[in-house]
Amino acid sequence: MNRRRPPRAASAGELLTTLQQLTSRARREVELHQARVELAEALQREMLPPALPALPGLQTAARYMPARSGLDIGGDWYDGFVLPDGALALAIGDVQGHDVEAAAFMGQIRIAMRAIAATAADPGEVMGRTNDLLLSVNSGLFATCTFVRLDPVSGELHSARAGHVAAVWATTDGQYGCTTDEGGLPLGIQAGERYPVTRRRLTGPGAFVLVTDGVVEGPSFPVDEGLDALMRLVASRAAGDADELADAVLRAAERTGHQDDAAVLVLRHGTVPGPW
Repeated sequence: MNRRRPPRAASAGELLTTLQQLTSRARREVELHQARVELAEALQREMLPPALPALPGLQTAARYMPARSGLDIGGDWYDGFVLPDGALALAIGDVQGHDVEAAAFMGQIRIAMRAIAATAADPGEVMGRTNDLLLSVNSGLFATCTFVRLDPVSGELHSARAGHVAAVWATTDGQYGCTTDEGGLPLGIQAGERYPVTRRRLTGPGAFVLVTDGVVEGPSFPVDEGLDALMRLVASRAAGDADELADAVLRAAERTGHQDDAAVLVLRHGTVPGPW
């Protein structure tokens, strides 16, 4: 008959050695996590533009807040650049996923849009050609997006939307609302998708604000309620500085309880005497 030996009590030296091993392992895991976070932050910074353009009569500002869980790599992004004809291009989007692959896909979208917009004046064409290019690389990912083209002389603003959350506008005389662009499917889903263009004229002075869904939607915070709160916030600060408005919008985004990352892109128009 086999008799089970009684457990041997560990010596103080053995306990100390085990504790040291566990401490060393925990330290390595903390250092590895910190290195991954720093790498993620560096990657995110490189994927977003270091600065946005400013044209006479216009102010632009943008903010990004990483997800509240996991790596600080998000799929939300924004961009702003001046086109060869002097028009201002603004874009904002949200890529599926929160990893390095999503960040790389986001970078592909930014590069593709910049290249295509340099030769395509119509935002719908920019979106359509970007969509087909992304499908050709067969990444399996998709992204919502809004692309805006503003003529700073006439104040004409043309926009196209790919499954993205509505934009919000307000003027300093108390008017405000959100856009109702028809839009198309998110980028990367269906080849040949068409993106209708909505044309409007900025009357001002005022503000035009683009956001991702992390700003206006949460687990128990419906998007309609979030858009309503955002409209009232933008209306209350339409006469203020673009950077201050972007900060206020991002602070308000924390109330949604959303675990996703969030991006804000603000256009203040009529900030100096201009044609509108």
